[in-house]
Amino acid sequence: MQLQRALLAELIGSFFLVLGVIGSGIMAQRLTDDVGLQLLANAIATSGVLVMIILTFGPVSGAHFNPAVTLADCLLGDRPWSDLAPYTAFQVLGGAAGAVAANVIFELPAVAWSTTTRSGGALWLSEAIATFGLIIMIFSLVRQRRDATFAPFAVAAYIGGAYWFTSSTSFANPMVSVTRTLSDSFAGIEPSSAPMFIVMQLIGTIIAVGAVRALYGADRQS
Repeated sequence: MQLQRALLAELIGSFFLVLGVIGSGIMAQRLTDDVGLQLLANAIATSGVLVMIILTFGPVSGAHFNPAVTLADCLLGDRPWSDLAPYTAFQVLGGAAGAVAANVIFELPAVAWSTTTRSGGALWLSEAIATFGLIIMIFSLVRQRRDATFAPFAVAAYIGGAYWFTSSTSFANPMVSVTRTLSDSFAGIEPSSAPMFIVMQLIGTIIAVGAVRALYGADRQS
């Protein structure tokens, strides 16, 4: 029952995360032609949604909404490996539903494969760095036993800032990389661009796990 509740939380939270990312991108694109303002609106909306879903679902599932976070949790020994596949599946399912919902509520085709190419060494490196920063921040807070209080606001602030200081606009999430292919809008990513984003996000995750171990040791309680 506990795992079922956690999976439901991951499903709903991932739904709202991707709905927020894509929906705010579509709205921003319709309201202004200024790309800077579009990105600002997208970043603010995403940050707001992150605060809401982490506060709401954190006590139930840990508020991952990101396979990289779940993988790091398993690598650090804080979560059983048996949770990785179902968590990832429900995150992707929820995110895909969020992408479809965003398209539909803005009167776009339910699924429209993105044509926005995001490729190149700078963007790939950007994703590795963005994901590294996200993972090391989250699990540093966990090791300090401050995640319940600070994580909603720290994650939102980091992602909102990383929209601007990374050339890739900080996807930092394999689930988001997959589900953003479903909307041909401001926040979209062409399907052929997604795999390298995911590879670099996983690399950033593994390096961050090593850094957390180096800084805090292997034991969550240390």
